[in-house]
Amino acid sequence: MTSAIEANADGLIGPTHSYAGLSPGNLASSLNAGEPSNPRAAVLQGLDKMKRLADLGLPQFVLPPHERPEIPFLRTLGFTGSDAAVLEAAWKTAPSFAAAACSASPMWAANAATVTPSADAADGRVHFTPANLVTNLHRSLEHRQTKRALDALFPDSARFAVHDALPSVGHLADEGAANHVRLCADHGAPGVNLLVWGREAYEPWSGAYPARQTREASEAIARRHAAARPVFPRQSKAAIAGGTFHNDVVCVGALETLFFHELAFEDTAAAKADIRAAADGLFEPIFVEVSSADLPLADAISSYLFNSMLVRIPGEDRLTLICPTETRDNPRAHAVAERLAASNGPIGRVDYVDVRQSMRNGGGPACLRLRVVLTGAELAATNPAMRMTDALHARLSTWAAAWYRETLTPRDLADPALLAESRGALDELAGILSLGGDFYPFQRT
Repeated sequence: MTSAIEANADGLIGPTHSYAGLSPGNLASSLNAGEPSNPRAAVLQGLDKMKRLADLGLPQFVLPPHERPEIPFLRTLGFTGSDAAVLEAAWKTAPSFAAAACSASPMWAANAATVTPSADAADGRVHFTPANLVTNLHRSLEHRQTKRALDALFPDSARFAVHDALPSVGHLADEGAANHVRLCADHGAPGVNLLVWGREAYEPWSGAYPARQTREASEAIARRHAAARPVFPRQSKAAIAGGTFHNDVVCVGALETLFFHELAFEDTAAAKADIRAAADGLFEPIFVEVSSADLPLADAISSYLFNSMLVRIPGEDRLTLICPTETRDNPRAHAVAERLAASNGPIGRVDYVDVRQSMRNGGGPACLRLRVVLTGAELAATNPAMRMTDALHARLSTWAAAWYRETLTPRDLADPALLAESRGALDELAGILSLGGDFYPFQRT
């Protein structure tokens, strides 16, 4: 077994962070639609979370925001003239498309890609497939720039394989690592890969909210990564109907432990049996299930207990659950979390982080990060300018304070000055993270 550690790559929250309510099925996003946001507070909360993980001894990387508003997208819809004119005309005649072009949703890096570590890949490389995110227009714009970011962070093709997204069709709808959990005895050991899906490609769907991941997309990713020991449990239809738009809203795992709500899977007994069969001879899975009686689904969703980060801190034997402060503020969820920490089970500690700006848009601590298992050699082959350090945290905090607005409403997204501010911020950021002078579309025109 090769020694390895689980790193996190968090999406840096962009200057257009707003509450536009673009995501059906995401109850927090819909609830807060139209309310003022605070982009400066949002990005600083995200940076503080990243530094906290780095301070705990876990490798932490920064994924840059995407260019927003995305003027090239609006030009494909027939809008012409200067960039400011394109933005103004789009907001006047096609406001729903303009709103999609302004979304800061790439901040939720759990949807950036699905990752297979080298221990599970047939060719011994770490594989990434950016998610096509075709279920929602604003997110379907992300995958090409996501690939550029992953190429920048993982540039060594001998160690990393960054694929293109799956074809952008509903039959292959892919939502990335928000529906993927890897279980293993140790990060560098062979593991079991859970690829959770909500519907089949040709299955009629009549639910109030979309089932975003298809089984066929999950199977295609397992094939192209040559991922060992894949398991394909179905997401619970009841959970989707209740507002569980991704499985990571009701399920999280680390090492041997799967921590989940009883409504996470359509057939929990079958899912557990399949996991045990795949893990046979490698490790004994530990299932920590929370009942609806202890935590109703509505409380699980509003508190985001399961959209927490489950990590092993170097030097500690038991896992730490890093929850949003909303978990602490929900009496039922807080009681469940504290019982976990007080037990003799695999989770020995619960910590809380403030990511309230992200939470109001429907994304908890786990939404903001992409997990990547790396060996020492692979870690050394990453872009060092994108790794969180005390110095980078200080520099990015100063950068954000200089560029980000304190208050933003959906109406402000039409302001041409915001377009100029965002580009100025991203141009400076590209230098800070050593992304090159042509990383963003506006830098190439």
